[in-house]
Amino acid sequence: MEKIAENYRRIKAQIAPYKPEIIAVTKYFDETQIIKYYNLGMRDFGENRVKEAVDKINRLPAEIKANSRFHLIGHLQTNKVKYAVGNFELIHSVDSLKLAKAISDEAQKMGLIQKILLQVNNAGEIQKSGYSVSQLKSEFKDLNNLPSIKICGLMNMAPVDADEKKLHQLFGNIKQIYDELQSEFGVELKQISMGMSRDYKIALEEGATMIRLGRILFE
Repeated sequence: MEKIAENYRRIKAQIAPYKPEIIAVTKYFDETQIIKYYNLGMRDFGENRVKEAVDKINRLPAEIKANSRFHLIGHLQTNKVKYAVGNFELIHSVDSLKLAKAISDEAQKMGLIQKILLQVNNAGEIQKSGYSVSQLKSEFKDLNNLPSIKICGLMNMAPVDADEKKLHQLFGNIKQIYDELQSEFGVELKQISMGMSRDYKIALEEGATMIRLGRILFE
């Protein structure tokens, strides 16, 4: 834990000028480890698998559960929406109008507003989920009209083999899309979730407000 605490302090100092939220990716850890990370000062935790994450969250002490923010960063299937809504501060991986509508319908039943990000696959990777830029713009008005969701911004995952130049291009393009959506649709967005352990510095340079860190924190 001492090494993890040092990693956390070092990264926080390094990125301080950008003031991003650090989401600690805890998908491989159980609740006892999350308690330890909470005691180091971490408050935002990223999870991939919905049902396993909810079970983990519900085993946490009430104080830690109440004062932490859990983020769903993995792909969400429509048949798992009922487990996700209300249990996550932010669902990062909304990639279709069908999924957004299912989230809105479930949130409406529960009497709450679910915050979401729209995942953009601007690299066109076949194996990854996410909106194409053209599809996002064609559906954005309908997305924004759904009653029980709040679109907070965009999420992106860069290709693992992208070099530095390509990363700047892809992340810069996400910021451009973010700005264009606000201008074209008259909305106010707050968050850009992009950048992981290997590329978070470039993501911050290009406008990320949230970075999702696993290996570099916990190695």
